[in-house]
Amino acid sequence: MEFLVSKGDYIRYFKRSLLLVLVCVIVLVCTDQDYYSLLGVTKEASSREIRQAFKKLALKLHPDKNQNDPNAHENFLKINRAYEVLKDEDLRKKYDKYGEKGLEDQQQGGRYESWHFYRYDFGIYDDDPEIITLDRGEFDAAVNSGELWFVNFYSPRCSHCHELAPTWREFAKEMDGVIRIGAVNCGDNRMLCRIKGINSYPSLYVFKTGMQPVKYYGDRSKESLKNFAMQYVTSTVTELWAGNFVNAIETSFASGVGWLITFCAERGDCLSYQTRLKLAGMLEGLVNVGWMDCGTQGELCDNLDISSSTTAYFPPGATINNKEKGGVLFLNSLDAREIYQEVMQHLPDFEIISAASLEDRLAHHRWLLFFQFGESDKSNVEEFKKLRFLLRDEHIQVGKFDCLSSPTICSKLYVYQPCLAVFKGKGTGDYEIHHGKKILYDIVAFAKESVNSHVITLGPQNFPDKEKEPWLVDFFAPWCPPCRALLPELRKASKHLYGQLKFGTLDCTVHEGLCNMHNIRAYPTTVVFNQSDVHEYEGHHSAEQILEFIEDLRNPSVVSLTPETFVELVQRRKREEIWMVDFYAPWCGPCQALMPEWKKMARMLNGLISVGSVDCQKYYSFCHQESVRGYPEIRLFPQKSNTAHQYFSYNGWHRDSYSLRGWGLGYLPQVSVDLTPQSFTEKVLNGKDHWVIDFYAPWCGPCQNFAPEFEILARMVKGKVKAGKVDCQAYSQTCQTADIRAYPTVKFYPYQGTKVKSTFPTNRLVVINEKIEKHPGSSRKLPLFV
Repeated sequence: MEFLVSKGDYIRYFKRSLLLVLVCVIVLVCTDQDYYSLLGVTKEASSREIRQAFKKLALKLHPDKNQNDPNAHENFLKINRAYEVLKDEDLRKKYDKYGEKGLEDQQQGGRYESWHFYRYDFGIYDDDPEIITLDRGEFDAAVNSGELWFVNFYSPRCSHCHELAPTWREFAKEMDGVIRIGAVNCGDNRMLCRIKGINSYPSLYVFKTGMQPVKYYGDRSKESLKNFAMQYVTSTVTELWAGNFVNAIETSFASGVGWLITFCAERGDCLSYQTRLKLAGMLEGLVNVGWMDCGTQGELCDNLDISSSTTAYFPPGATINNKEKGGVLFLNSLDAREIYQEVMQHLPDFEIISAASLEDRLAHHRWLLFFQFGESDKSNVEEFKKLRFLLRDEHIQVGKFDCLSSPTICSKLYVYQPCLAVFKGKGTGDYEIHHGKKILYDIVAFAKESVNSHVITLGPQNFPDKEKEPWLVDFFAPWCPPCRALLPELRKASKHLYGQLKFGTLDCTVHEGLCNMHNIRAYPTTVVFNQSDVHEYEGHHSAEQILEFIEDLRNPSVVSLTPETFVELVQRRKREEIWMVDFYAPWCGPCQALMPEWKKMARMLNGLISVGSVDCQKYYSFCHQESVRGYPEIRLFPQKSNTAHQYFSYNGWHRDSYSLRGWGLGYLPQVSVDLTPQSFTEKVLNGKDHWVIDFYAPWCGPCQNFAPEFEILARMVKGKVKAGKVDCQAYSQTCQTADIRAYPTVKFYPYQGTKVKSTFPTNRLVVINEKIEKHPGSSRKLPLFV
């Protein structure tokens, strides 16, 4: 049978086949390059899960173990690259938003470690449940939670760190529940360790709210570590006797606090001093811990019907002279952890707030509320009972609300599953839902930050719509780790901008329609709404960068150029003007990464070099006409002269604000004077002007870096003080006579009838300027350079 196919049908069939092939190719490429798939983790994976997944793959796929596989090296580079990106908060955000294109300006290393490193040195404590591995994003929240922390800062390459590891694990198990034992991998968290002043490994520090971190210098045995740590457990164990027993019990019961008492008699074993002290630390703020010597307090022990050593928990209101009817809990264990768990189970649960009283209760007090859906849904994490004690200084009450009792209330609050939220004492309109880890220290940190900040949870009912006041809205997904890392930074930023900018967060997994309406395609996406103007934030996840972004919106440092304004401002610039221009495309990942650095650079160059940008997606023909072939294209248009280039292109590897600023400053015309031995003697030593002199050597790297900074100083003091430079390689005798011992060295020679010289550190030009402005000859204030 012959099938006749028309030309039109054939073309349509061919197009469909070609499209199918292209789709398959795209899927294969994307699947091959997807970093999450390469490591076998989901997009919700935590840093710890990513490390563990990479380690597992590294041990299996390492070229050392696959020497007969010609593709082993390339395959390992792929998973290594995936790990390097996903472990870094900022790189992960760029990758999630732009894919690999967003990482084009990031160097791809071709190096990796030996199999032995991944087997024995990589992520030393990742598999230890008693040791919490802290990353940059969660460190401050953890150590400021109010709990006592003992943290081990280590390096995977440090042999002493590996020697300590078994002891640190045993120590962590013994101290579990008394203090938090943490670890920071300084190989993965170099910036955090640098900020904390860590300069040797291992470095062991105790952290507690309200005191400076304390470094441990003793020997690294378990007993020595335990004795050192217990010094900072401030809880006490009270010795009870006939003279204080009744008063201590009644006073404690009146405040709603029970007693855990160990009775030491001739028969049986009573708790040791160390165990009692550990229990006091574990139960701090919840239960008082005491002991009684029945050898000296026989009559009192007889009245309590205590005939042998035992430990008992007396809850508030217990009838202490009738143990059968008073609800007293007798404990048979001598293990601190077991006793702690039994006592915690007997402590009362949080108060359940009724629907009728909710609004009134929330309007008059700060609350941390656990939202549950029925009794069977309650998450009885006994450790959470510590929240009332840990949050008391912030005056935060803790309670529960059952959404089944009033679904309407929970629906209005956008609560559709068990969660917890902070209400800030202004009713149900001012609250924030917690999206972090369901861990005590994380909840404490969230509650403390939230009540003192100005970030609220948004939904359709309160989403800003053409409001007069500007809003910063963070569109996020709770499963996204970079989103969770950004939230504490938003809270910090909101405190600095209170009354100027409102802050809100919108959960796109709940409000998908609202997020689609605003064309949200990646998380987190942070946007400022200023009436009809919308500005998307593209910077790093830090409060400092967010504040810089807002400041730039108020006082733009970069001029958005059109073809017309480019001709007017750049091409027809004044003879002494310099411009730096970034030609970019909004869809370009490296362009997006450059933008916050470009704006920061512009602020640093304010008054020295004009800075602009051209949107080549919007003005494609113009950029093509200007021979822009790739994005971003950075050009510097120097001061006009007959011999000057039309522009200079930036070809440097680093696109951070400081590198770009240094490159731009290099094109400023020299204001300082090059001095010879003769002119130095005539003008500086014997002249009648104030001089500031930079003694340098052409081969000296720091001298080259400092040269633009000195030119800035020369411009600042122009007309007041003369600036000069002396080449110490060419004129070594002059520098020797001036007592120059290092390069660069800056000296100030003020004229006071006779010359007096002063030497200043070149890394602090502000010091030089302050000295100059304080000089008796100064008649006006000089601006300070920072």
